[in-house]
Amino acid sequence: MVRRLARLFVIKTKFEAFLVIYALATGAVERGFAYMRMMPGAQGKILFLACTAAVFMAGGKIIDALEMEAEQGDPR
Repeated sequence: MVRRLARLFVIKTKFEAFLVIYALATGAVERGFAYMRMMPGAQGKILFLACTAAVFMAGGKIIDALEMEAEQGDPR
């Protein structure tokens, strides 16, 4: 039963990866807006950009990992 539950949290397709990346981006933008409200000016904008840049990096790694698994023929 635990194994079946754990399989729900494995990203298997690019579509699932894009859904996860979209969710990360939505949260990062919301967090960035909160930073901009807390710290108006350049500091808030820099933190906003840092939040969104983190999503770009994480999204790239997720897509690369999926492609690498497909290339290696991961037996999941």
